[in-house]
Amino acid sequence: MRTGDFDFNLPPELIAQAPAPRREDSRLLVLDRDTGRCAHRSFRDLLRYVSDGDVLVLNNSRVIPARLRGTNARSGGQFEFLLLEENGVNDWWALARPAKRARVGTQIVIRDSGGQASHAQAEVAEKNSEGQCRLHFSGTPNIGEDLDDLGEVPLPPYIRRFSSGQGAEDRERYQTVFAEPAGSVAAPTAGLHFSTQLLEEIRSRGVQICFITLHVGLGTFAPVKSEIIEHHKMHEERFEIGAHASEIINQAKSSGQRVIAVGTTTVRVLEAVAAHNQGRLVPTLDRTRIFIHPPYDFKMVDTLLTNFHLPRSTLLMLVSAFTAPRGTHGCEMIFSAYAEAIRQRYRFFSYGDAMLIL
Repeated sequence: MRTGDFDFNLPPELIAQAPAPRREDSRLLVLDRDTGRCAHRSFRDLLRYVSDGDVLVLNNSRVIPARLRGTNARSGGQFEFLLLEENGVNDWWALARPAKRARVGTQIVIRDSGGQASHAQAEVAEKNSEGQCRLHFSGTPNIGEDLDDLGEVPLPPYIRRFSSGQGAEDRERYQTVFAEPAGSVAAPTAGLHFSTQLLEEIRSRGVQICFITLHVGLGTFAPVKSEIIEHHKMHEERFEIGAHASEIINQAKSSGQRVIAVGTTTVRVLEAVAAHNQGRLVPTLDRTRIFIHPPYDFKMVDTLLTNFHLPRSTLLMLVSAFTAPRGTHGCEMIFSAYAEAIRQRYRFFSYGDAMLIL
């Protein structure tokens, strides 16, 4: 299939710029894969679609304040960095903007949240073939421990903020209520809709809730640049699934109960591990490059809760694959549902509404 097959037009005003007043106030489009029919609900109506014995699986990775701003120590030019992955203490791979000016040897003074020069500095030590910079930090024992003071919430570029500082709302709402291990540079956004109270109500219905971890990085949000989707190479992302979650999910599958994945990152972990273990889960700490696109034979996930995704993205390709397992016509069904969502003025992308694919 071609990347252009996953393109669509979205009115700019439907790109959500802020979260709903409360997490549960989002809307929920429910798509029945068997009929192609859509139903329009509120997110709290998710309670109507879960049953005793179901397993709800969520990604509990915590978003770090991964965006840093700085000034060229010699020229005064401005830089913005998005930290991607820690190689070691004060040693990170990052995306730089403007990338061309971030030459090897460039010294950058990191600014604090007030825009003033901080104690921390960064030197561009290396650049790789993908345009990423390797930054060596100095002036601090560990830049990772300073990110709460120096870093900003790494909101995606389609969410516009008109100052470099980040408000308290973004720090709270661009994070799930169940986030634990730190490591993501973008939120697992399907999980943003859940409040602690709603999770307890779901448990009260006899649903088991368990967590996996995938630290969201370039593998999730990097654009597809190749014309043929099979030519796209995913970046590695770190993940972990523990013994408790593996046991619960395996038992559910064995007894014919549903596994409900919250978010495409959760799907990727479950399917990556199942694909290497004859359709079962085992405790795993590893990295994955799994790229799920049509056609795909899902081994673990029965139901998917997700957001509305960007055109031409690997996330849209994954949900298209899930809508028609082992087939290639899921794209048509997804685009029909998206067209309905646009007509009904749903809010799209990270801070937008949700979609339940049954």
